[in-house]
Parts: sequence; structure tokens; C-alpha cells
Amino acid sequence: MVRLTLSSAFITLGAIALFSITKQSALAETSPEKFFEAKKNISQAISSEIRKNRFPASAFIELDNHKDTYEVKYTIDKALQRRAEMMLRRYKPDYGAIVMINAETGKILAMASQQKGHPNAENLNLRASFPAASVFKVVTATAAVDHAKVDPKHRIAFNGANYTLHKSNVLSDKINKWTRFITLKDAFARSINTAFGRLTLENLSPEIISDYADKFMFNNKIMTDFSIERSVANVPSKKGFELTQVAAGYNNRNTLSPVHGAMIAAAIINEGRMVTPYIVDRVLNDADEVVYKGQSVFNAPVMTKASAAKIKDMMEQTVLTGTSRKTFRQMVRTKKFKAIEMGGKTGHFTGRNPKGKTDWFVGYATDGNSKIAVAAITVNVKKWTVKSSALAQMMFEKYYE
Repeated sequence: MVRLTLSSAFITLGAIALFSITKQSALAETSPEKFFEAKKNISQAISSEIRKNRFPASAFIELDNHKDTYEVKYTIDKALQRRAEMMLRRYKPDYGAIVMINAETGKILAMASQQKGHPNAENLNLRASFPAASVFKVVTATAAVDHAKVDPKHRIAFNGANYTLHKSNVLSDKINKWTRFITLKDAFARSINTAFGRLTLENLSPEIISDYADKFMFNNKIMTDFSIERSVANVPSKKGFELTQVAAGYNNRNTLSPVHGAMIAAAIINEGRMVTPYIVDRVLNDADEVVYKGQSVFNAPVMTKASAAKIKDMMEQTVLTGTSRKTFRQMVRTKKFKAIEMGGKTGHFTGRNPKGKTDWFVGYATDGNSKIAVAAITVNVKKWTVKSSALAQMMFEKYYE
């Protein structure tokens, strides 16, 4: 196991052996520096095509100071990719994207994207202009559980509506006959904005939320083998109404890409370890020798294993009793999927780029042997055609068939 500092975070190459980046000597051990250099060069060679929803069979790549045309093999699972593409064609959201990764290794298993009426539109999975919405509650809940040691059964007192966030209500700590109480676990599952605002004012600081946003890779470059826009978390420097908006995901200034959304879900099922996705499985030279092999790369742990277990429990409640219960009800009750453990987080907010109502689902599934994570997003201008949670649920079904 090799550890090195990269972009102010500790990066782990989770591999038994790294592979040579030379044309002459395939599968020989090489340094982490050469691995990352090759990964960067591969990204430069294929990213423009990935942005166009294409997976080029070959690319002109510089490896070990030698430029040549190499054959590129991808981690994409053909059956899962067909399912993702088929669902977007069938339901025709104005904008839609689905990405599934192996949560333990980071291998991208499916990545599909569409914009209605624009068959050659860009790959939305790489775009970080979507409001993070209530997906950001994963960051806030983690900060509360992992740093402030708030128990998921902790009762939060709040006034006002569930989903709108009014300044007069969220800033008030008065207890009266209209005050309601809800556990952190249920507030997460049902995505109660005012409760998350109160949780933040009572237990967290701007510095702590900013720190956990950084741990979850907001405002950081994600070192994949293809180019992804940076997700943004603008955390105000003082406690107040703006901080409650950020913590609850009740703004459109904090943004997230679908690939990053899948990483967040993967970190929860992966006991707090966030894996970096990759799409290139291997690169071959003209003699069919493997000259590059994709490897798992982990960031420093986002939280402790105990904290990850608590957040996982909250995400399970989203599927069982929370905002996704209707979508997952049939799958949960189906005998052949009884052993599948699933969790997720929904998010809804009106975005500006693209304009429309953004609908998120990020989540995970495991049968005890394999772990997968998915992010699905739709943006609807006038009317809904499909929930993102339904797209994710159908991807889980396909994987575990």
C-alpha cells in the first residue's frame, strides 16, 4: 500500500501492484508518480470524447515520454449501459443523467446522459452546474454525527413547514404549542429543511461544515482519468440564515456533478472511504501488451467507520420510510431482492444552468458481496416524466438480476 500527498489530501493506491507505463515492458511495477502522470495524459487524450458521450476505442496518448495510438478498454458494463441509455430514451426528461460505479473499486459501470431534442449534447454526468440541493444534507449529517457526536435519535425542535425555509422560523429557538420534534434520522429520511437548519445552529459552525464539504471533495479537483467539473460549496463565514440554507441544501449556489454524487454515496457504503471513479480499465499497445492498468484510488477517510454506519442507517430510512419509500416499495417487498440492502438521498431544487426543476437521487446497494453506488438526475422544464429515484431503482434491479 502506498500513501502520498496530492492536492492537500492523502491518496491511497489500492492495488497489489501498479503497472508499467512503457511500451516495451508491460505489467512491471512503476512508481505512483508515473501512474498519476499516465492517468493525467489518458484524461487529456479521451476527455473531449467522453464529454460527447463517446468511448473511443483508441486514442493518441503520451505514455512514458512516448506518444502513440493505443487501444483503450473501458470499465463499462454493456448490459448496465444499455439499461441506462434505454431508460433515458424511454422517459425523455428534458435533461437526464445516470452514473453507476463499483463503490469498492471506483470502476464506472454505466454512464449515460441525454438532453431532449439534442442527440449530440454534452455528457451531463461531468457537469457540476446542478444545485446540490438536499444531497448536501449528507455533508451536514456527517458533520453532526462525526464531529459534534449527535446521535441519529437526537430530537430536534423546530417550527414552521417541512420543506420551505423561512428565516423567522429557522432562527427561532422558542418552544410553543406549534413546535414539533423530530429525530435527526427521520429529518434526514424525510428531508425536513427547518429541522436541519436548527440542527446546524445548535451543533455546528461554518468552519465545521466547510471542513466536511472539503472532505467530501467539494471545491476540489477530482483526479479521474477523464475531466469532471468541480462541485462547489459556498459556506458563509458566520452563523445565520444563509448557513442554514447551505446546511439544508436550500439554495442553488452550491453545485454538484452526478459523478461526484455517486462518490458521496459510495463513501457511505464504503465505511467512510471515498473512492475516485475511473473509466479506463487498461490500455494496450499494438502488440496487445497491457501498458497501463486502471487502479483504485482512495482519498483520506471522510469519517469514522462508526459514523458511516450511522449515516448508512439514515440513508436506509430514506428508502424504507422517507422520500423514496414509494419508489422502492415494490423492490423492497420482492422476494428475490430481500437480501439487497439499499439507501439513498433525494434532492429537489430549481436550478439556473440548466433552467428547470432539478431532481436528484444518490444512493448505494449491496448484497453483502458487492457494493455499488449510483447517481441519477433529471431536470424538468415544464412537467415531470420520471423520478430520479425510479431511474436509480431500475439500475439496482438490473445489477442484481
